Amino acid sequence: MRRSDINSLFRSARSCFAAYQWALPPHPRWDVTDFGPGDWRKFGLVLVNLAEEPEYCEKFIYAQKGMTTPAHCHGKKKEDIICRWGRLAIQVWAGVPAESGDRASTMPVDHEAVTVRSGQIVEPSARSRVTLVPGVYHAFYPLSDECIISEVSTANDDAADNFFIDPEVGRFPGIEEDEPPVIRLLSES
Repeated sequence: MRRSDINSLFRSARSCFAAYQWALPPHPRWDVTDFGPGDWRKFGLVLVNLAEEPEYCEKFIYAQKGMTTPAHCHGKKKEDIICRWGRLAIQVWAGVPAESGDRASTMPVDHEAVTVRSGQIVEPSARSRVTLVPGVYHAFYPLSDECIISEVSTANDDAADNFFIDPEVGRFPGIEEDEPPVIRLLSES
């Protein structure tokens, strides 16, 4: 991923957070990713780690229309994905997508049990939360031009607890230094 794209996405995210009055704490830890394939417009996110504790984690996430978080699951992490502003789509599978068929599972949406068929897309409204447990595959993307999302989860291990369907996808991108960095990324610390 080019550093100029990272810098541009950082500026876009910061502007969006400010425009919708989502205040960030001092010295947040930023992360920008294209998940490895090199096309952040297709696969990408801007993440701001607000809390990284042994028991829990909290992140603000910024995405533009067209940016998808690729299908993945976690072995240990339980997370709430919350649409804070904009429109969001979350696709969920009751197992490995290619093998899950038409199975259904129950998952909490705004603390109420909802039956979801494998591969179904859930569209939480602003301020709604979808709870994902370990082993549930999911992908998400904004339906609006921009979207502010938050994640509250159990302890987070981005290096070892993300299991992507596509073997070409990874959590942290390589960086092509085509201009000076505006921020230092989480993966660079």
